[in-house]
Amino acid sequence: MSENPSIKKTVLFDLHVELGAKMVPFAGYDMPVQYPDGILKEHLHTRSAAGLFDVSHMGQLVISGADPAKAIESLIPGDIQSLAPGEMRYSFLTNDKGGILDDLIVTRRGADLFVVVNAACKEQDTALLRDGLRGQAEVTELADRALVALQGPKAAEVLARFAKDVATMPFMTYREMTIAGVPCFVTRSGYTGEDGFELSIPLDQAVTLCRKLLGEAEVKPIGLGARDSLRLEAGLCLYGHDLTEETTPVAAGLLWAISKRRRTEGGFPGAAAIQAEIANKPAMRRVGILPEGRAPAREHTEITDEAGNVIGEITSGGFSPSLEIPIAMGYVPLAFSDVGTKINLLVRGKPRPAMVAKMPFVEQRYYRG
Repeated sequence: MSENPSIKKTVLFDLHVELGAKMVPFAGYDMPVQYPDGILKEHLHTRSAAGLFDVSHMGQLVISGADPAKAIESLIPGDIQSLAPGEMRYSFLTNDKGGILDDLIVTRRGADLFVVVNAACKEQDTALLRDGLRGQAEVTELADRALVALQGPKAAEVLARFAKDVATMPFMTYREMTIAGVPCFVTRSGYTGEDGFELSIPLDQAVTLCRKLLGEAEVKPIGLGARDSLRLEAGLCLYGHDLTEETTPVAAGLLWAISKRRRTEGGFPGAAAIQAEIANKPAMRRVGILPEGRAPAREHTEITDEAGNVIGEITSGGFSPSLEIPIAMGYVPLAFSDVGTKINLLVRGKPRPAMVAKMPFVEQRYYRG
C-alpha cells in the first residue's frame, strides 16, 4: 500500500482493503492489483461467472452545448453525429501527426455527450477538450461519481435481479436506471472481451451498491492484474503501451473506429496523415504474437526477423490463463504482419521462436441482442 500522500484513493479504497486486496500505485491512484484468490483465479472467474472491477480512477465527463456531437468531431475521428440517443462509440483524441493522445468512449445521451477517458490522461484530455471546444461546447467533470465494471457471462443475469431491463440492452448502449435503489448510468460495455456493464454511481452510494453486487454468489472482486490479462486475451489495446502519441489508428489496427464519412471528410487533427496511411498503408502494424514455450515475452522485448535483425518490439505480453500459453501484442513492419509469419523474440539476449497470430486470442463474447 502506498504511503505517498499525493497518491489518490477511490471511494472504494476501504472496501478493497477489507477484502484483502494488494494495493499498488496506478495512474496516480492506490488501486487493487489482486485479491487473496490471486490473478489466475480472478481471471478465470471473470471468464466463467462475473467479476466486479473498480474503474473509478477513470475520467467521467459531460460535453454539452448547441451541437456537442458536431463540436467533438473537430478533435476526434469518430462518427459521433450519427449516434442515436443511448448509443456509444469507441474513438480517440489525435495529434497533428495522426498519433493517438488517448482512447475514449463517447455516448450520446440526447442533448449532451457522456465521455469516459483513461485515468493517466484525464487531466490533459479534459484540458484539451475544454480548449478545443471553447465557444462551441462546455466540458464538465463528474467528480461526484464512481465507476465500476461488472464483467463476465453471468453479469447480465446478476444485474437483472436488481434491474430487469438490463438483460435486453445491446452491446455499446446506455440507459439511466435504478439498481437496488441507486440511480446509475448503465452502459453495456467493458474491456475484458466478455459481456458486461459499466455502472456510473453517485459517490455516496457506491460502496453500498458494490456490497450488494458482491453479495451475489456469482460475483467476486477482480483487480488490475486480471483486468490486464483479460484485455490482452481479447486483443484490446492499453493506452501508453499499445497506443501512444507516435501510434496512428491505422498502424494500431483501429481503422474500424473511423467511419467512411470521417475518413473522407477529415476535419480532425492528423486527418491528412491518417488519410495518407489509409491510401499507402502504414510502415508498421500491430499484430498478435504467440511465443513458443512457456515463458511469456514482456513489454519492450525486441522482435527480430529470422536473420536476427531487430524489426519491432512487444507492447503487451503475458501468460494467458484461459489458453495456458504465453501471448503478446507488438508492432512489426508490414512485410512481417501476416498470420503465420515466423519471428524471434530476444529474451535475455537470446532469440526465442515465435509466430504472428490472429487476434483476439480468446473469442469476444459481447451481447448483440
